[in-house]
Amino acid sequence: MLRVGSNAACMACRNLVSTNMGVRFRVPLQKLHPLSRAIHHRYSGNTNPQRPPHRTAARYFTSMSRLPMRPPKPPPGSGGRGHQQQRNFWVARLAARLLRLRYILLGSAVGGGYTAKKTYDEWKDMLPDFSEYNWVIPDFVWELSEQIDLDKLAKALPEMEEIAKLLPDFDKIGENFTFLKSLLSSETSGDPPLKATDSSAAATQDGSDKQYKKSSDKEKIDQLQEELLRTQLKYQRMLERLEKENKELRKVVLQKDDKGIHQRKVKKSLIDLYSEVLDILSDYDANYNTQDHLPRVVVVGDQSAGKTSVLEMIAQARIFPRGSGEMMTRSPVKVTLSEGPHHVAMFKDSGREFDLTKEEDLAALRHEIELRMRKSVKQGQTVSCETISLSVKGPGIQRMVLVDLPGVISTVTAGMASDTKETIFSISKAYMQNPNAIILCIQDGSVDAERSIVTDLVSQMDPQGKRTIFVLTKVDLAEKNLASPNRIQQIVEGKLFPMKALGYFAVVTGKGSSGESIDSIKDYEEDFFQNSRLLRDGMLKAHQVTTKNLSLAVSDCFWKMVRESVEQQADVFKASRFNLETEWKNNYPRLRELDRNELFEKAKNEILDEVISLSQVTPQHWEAILQKKLWERVSTHVIENIYLPAAQTMDSGTFNTTVDIKLKQWTDKQLPHKALEIAWETLQEEFARFMAEYKGKDQDDIFDKLKEAVKDESIKRHKWNERAMDSLRVIQHNALEDRSITDKPQWDAAIQFMEETLQSRLKDTESVIRDMVGPGWRQRWMNWVNRTPDQHVRNETKNELDRLLKLHDEHTAYLANDEVTTVRKNLEGRGVEVDPVLIKDTWHQLYRRHFLQKALSHCNLCRRGFYYYQRHFVDSELECNDVVLFWRIQRMLVITANTLRQQLTNTEVRRLEKNVKEVLDDFGEDMEKKTHLITGRRVQLAEDLKKVREIQEKLEAFIEALHKEK
Repeated sequence: MLRVGSNAACMACRNLVSTNMGVRFRVPLQKLHPLSRAIHHRYSGNTNPQRPPHRTAARYFTSMSRLPMRPPKPPPGSGGRGHQQQRNFWVARLAARLLRLRYILLGSAVGGGYTAKKTYDEWKDMLPDFSEYNWVIPDFVWELSEQIDLDKLAKALPEMEEIAKLLPDFDKIGENFTFLKSLLSSETSGDPPLKATDSSAAATQDGSDKQYKKSSDKEKIDQLQEELLRTQLKYQRMLERLEKENKELRKVVLQKDDKGIHQRKVKKSLIDLYSEVLDILSDYDANYNTQDHLPRVVVVGDQSAGKTSVLEMIAQARIFPRGSGEMMTRSPVKVTLSEGPHHVAMFKDSGREFDLTKEEDLAALRHEIELRMRKSVKQGQTVSCETISLSVKGPGIQRMVLVDLPGVISTVTAGMASDTKETIFSISKAYMQNPNAIILCIQDGSVDAERSIVTDLVSQMDPQGKRTIFVLTKVDLAEKNLASPNRIQQIVEGKLFPMKALGYFAVVTGKGSSGESIDSIKDYEEDFFQNSRLLRDGMLKAHQVTTKNLSLAVSDCFWKMVRESVEQQADVFKASRFNLETEWKNNYPRLRELDRNELFEKAKNEILDEVISLSQVTPQHWEAILQKKLWERVSTHVIENIYLPAAQTMDSGTFNTTVDIKLKQWTDKQLPHKALEIAWETLQEEFARFMAEYKGKDQDDIFDKLKEAVKDESIKRHKWNERAMDSLRVIQHNALEDRSITDKPQWDAAIQFMEETLQSRLKDTESVIRDMVGPGWRQRWMNWVNRTPDQHVRNETKNELDRLLKLHDEHTAYLANDEVTTVRKNLEGRGVEVDPVLIKDTWHQLYRRHFLQKALSHCNLCRRGFYYYQRHFVDSELECNDVVLFWRIQRMLVITANTLRQQLTNTEVRRLEKNVKEVLDDFGEDMEKKTHLITGRRVQLAEDLKKVREIQEKLEAFIEALHKEK
């Protein structure tokens, strides 16, 4: 170092010395340093040009460094020349000293930089490889990293002076460690901790001095522990500040990406793809031994153990309904956690976003979750196995999928279903029996460990503890209540419970108040563990506390399990898809694979086509059907209650009066209602007829059940317009009041209508009489049948009454009492005992037949009576009031049918079509209804194929994205 410095000094001072001394040297630099040669020749008398210059220069500077700073006096006789040489010498020596100091500093800086670089490389080699954790940061963050202003980022970071202030005094710590090491070694070897300098003095120490030294050693140990704790807290605070700044930076980056600064297509995140697969699997009814073995984090614990609070701390929001001691989680809640620019939540089947930074949105979200839970619980039950799917996004949230299950209970209380305990156990086991599910076992630390139920359940499902993470909650209460804090240490070390786990964590989820915010709970948790003796005394490790460390550990375990099992699950569904496709090809080779929803849409279109066909029915068809059905419905009333009572009076005036009164009563009370009923029934029958016709046109019989249900429900919902009844009553009343037959065709039509009606009634009456008297002689001989005793009595009564009618052709409709007595005595004389009631009953049918026969003969006479009717001639033989009555009835039927047809085509058909659409829409939204109405192996096979294909495609997309993220 000295030689290098000397040579450098010589090079720098060459021009200065040579100028002052007036000497020029022409020696090449490659062979000899000029300044070294000049000094050597001038002051040492060296005349050998081959002498090494460096040695001469070194000797010169060595001798020069020993000279005093004040120049000596010139020797006598030297004169001014000697004084000039001496002055030049001091100038050169001063310059050499200054240059020597400069280059010594330069050399030290170079050596120090090399040492620092070597130390940095050693520390860098000691750090672990974080490349495999690049998946934690989304892809778009790497894309944005190029646009981040690194200068601004560097300015945002703390200065080195600030970091240095936070660093501990390593020299002091080293001294303390050295003291502690010597103390421990001395205690182990049995020697005193400090060696006395004087052996005689050590031998004479008394017991009080030993006690004082022991107390001083203990104080030093306590000071050392406090120093270590303060150092740890300093590092913790620095890390928290850096993490907070990193979180804010990531939030800004995510917000910029959310605004679309790259103008790129938005892709679903990795966790969203995985969550979609789980949602599809939850709705998939497993066949062919295909089961859902995809990983998810299953949160289980005793009721009120703090499961929901832990989940809220991980999600960083109070999103679940709360109650004091009451069961709040009534169904599984699947929560998909992911990172995003805004802290929001959203349900799977809803487009509404809940802003978790606003208290009103949080309250609305909790209310919606509670409503969905209560809606999923069936009548008479307390809990439900139906899963509620919720996604939560926000800055700094760890990506994972958690399922919060109802709390395990030991006793069924009042108001609960009797099977609530067993139902909760079955739901918990169904989720935990998944070999790839991560079990997050929550244990309340504030109660006795022996009261825990969930630990036994978890140990049954995962006896080796390969996928269980144990969480002890309410540690703050446990520290206050437990007389021996060592029990907490035993719990988190896995020595107290028989169950095993991958890791053990202790957390604090607040002070028990429902109004606490997540930030206040975090601050309370950090303050508690910083001041807790559990951490200070080493009962708990730093990585075992806080929900933040728990969240990181659960997320790492979750993604590790996903990477290990997802490809195996994809292969399982690929094999299942092959089996289903093979079955379809063998059983339904010429049919498309339509699932239940697609089949419903096809059936819906067919039904709507059938309804539209009702509007294509011709008016003539409608009126003919309505007129026929209306007469079939009212004919009995017209004949029995209007025509026969009026006609049997045998008086023209009485006939018309009776007819008018009875028609008015009938029109006011019964006729409009009957007409509307007939119109509604006709519409139903036509609707059913069109559906039946479509059924024969290569229609798929798989829709029969659905169409029948749609038809019944549509008819049930259809309400006939009641306002039409009043107008119909007026129309019918006006039609029946009109007696003016204007032309001969109408007259002839009325006579024909009357004949057809009377002949029909005559046939019915003769049929009744035959049944009463039994078979005639021809039937008895041909068919070998005999009359019954009752038929024999009725036959004898009939013969006796027939003779009475022949004697009195104009007899009235009723028998007198003396006539009944005469008939009975005549029959008794022939040995036939008969009851008077039987005589009257038989007379009614015989007189009815007699009257109808006379009416038909009178009808034939009235064919030529239109001339007399038109001119109002009074002729007893040609009074055709009965013909006018039937014309009035016939005209009323025509007008009523026309009115109903208009209402059907203009209003009711359209309303029925609307009802059918509403029913189809309601059925389309009711999955249970569709499942009940569209059934069969073909439908189920198509459903399974669709689900398996969708699951396989989603899994393949997820696996591809997972590989890209690696």
